[in-house]
Amino acid sequence: MRVVAGKFKGMRLLEFKGEDIRPTSDYAKESLFNILKDKVIGATFLDLFAGTGNMGIEALSRGAEEVVFVDKSKKSIELIKKNLEKVKATAEVKNTDSLSYLSLTDKKFDIIFIDPPYKSNLGFLALDLIKEKDLLTEDGVAIFENEDKKEVEGLIKVDERKYGRAILTFFKKERV
Repeated sequence: MRVVAGKFKGMRLLEFKGEDIRPTSDYAKESLFNILKDKVIGATFLDLFAGTGNMGIEALSRGAEEVVFVDKSKKSIELIKKNLEKVKATAEVKNTDSLSYLSLTDKKFDIIFIDPPYKSNLGFLALDLIKEKDLLTEDGVAIFENEDKKEVEGLIKVDERKYGRAILTFFKKERV
């Protein structure tokens, strides 16, 4: 797992070992950030179910102004902090359940990346909270990595891409 582009380009990140871990592939990550283009520069980026911090660190590398990493696993939090040290970056790292974080925050984000365990409903619950609490900025986007194509009431699906098992679905707020 490496940083694909930006100021940390080429740096290898520490990662978990095991078959039950499925970090976003470099190919899917590069494609995602190519879709986002300049939207990342100066953005507030939320990395939910952050795991290794792979996606948030890529956002920092590409010019995100602020990144918040959220994961309930102490091992993930330790790995995120080590990866941030490795690239010499600072960010907010929260050791809490992603749904709890969303329930308690009032912060708005330009980009929210949601990568929950597959076969769980946590991503859909996260999207519901993002919608209910209005946590996206006016032009903000939530990206949900999952194995299934889904619609979410109250959010507009603006794009969807498949990379192997992973499907990245892009949602925006409905305009009132």
